[in-house]
Amino acid sequence: MPFGVDEAGKGPALGSMFAAAVYLEDASDLPDGIRDSKRLTPERREELAAILWDDDRISVGVAEITPARIDDPETDMNSLAVAAHAEAIEDAVGDRDGAASDPIAGLCDACDTDADRFARRVSEACSLERLTVDARHGADDDSPLVGAASIVAKVERDAHVAALADEYGPVGSGYPGDSTTREFLTSYVDTHGELPPFARESWSTCETVLAEAEQTGLEQF
Repeated sequence: MPFGVDEAGKGPALGSMFAAAVYLEDASDLPDGIRDSKRLTPERREELAAILWDDDRISVGVAEITPARIDDPETDMNSLAVAAHAEAIEDAVGDRDGAASDPIAGLCDACDTDADRFARRVSEACSLERLTVDARHGADDDSPLVGAASIVAKVERDAHVAALADEYGPVGSGYPGDSTTREFLTSYVDTHGELPPFARESWSTCETVLAEAEQTGLEQF
């Protein structure tokens, strides 16, 4: 399968989710050291992502799902993961769709308990006509192309969080279990009376911080 797809940032309370697709006819042409992004240091991920972007044989596509889309009550995270994978595929291989004599095949890291259902939904969400999508759990470990996509997605997510930190100060990883993230949210709400513009307002972590701030304010009267 000449392309692989993965996402990063599905679970944080802050910032966007990113998906990446990496297309390459021969996966053996990938740079050495490709594996699931979680098994690499941030520095090595950045090195490999730069190589992937710079190699003319490789086509890379990225999709961003913003907090506003995530907070939309008309959708859910599984549907957004489907949309992110489909958008990344279109970005990576859209210009090859008409030229391909055979369907373009790819593998997604499944973001649904039912991998076949996830593959079917991604295929249906894509505007490309000649496309075959498979999905497996743990594909970022098993497939070098999905591993490459996981690296690109993680680097995009990390750069996004770093840009937020440059503007707003330490925000942590954005994940609910991160004490720096929780401290940032509490401090921001205490100061501004509202959540930061890049918060996922529908997340329980953010709702709890707001509720605690409101309760504290009531107790002061």
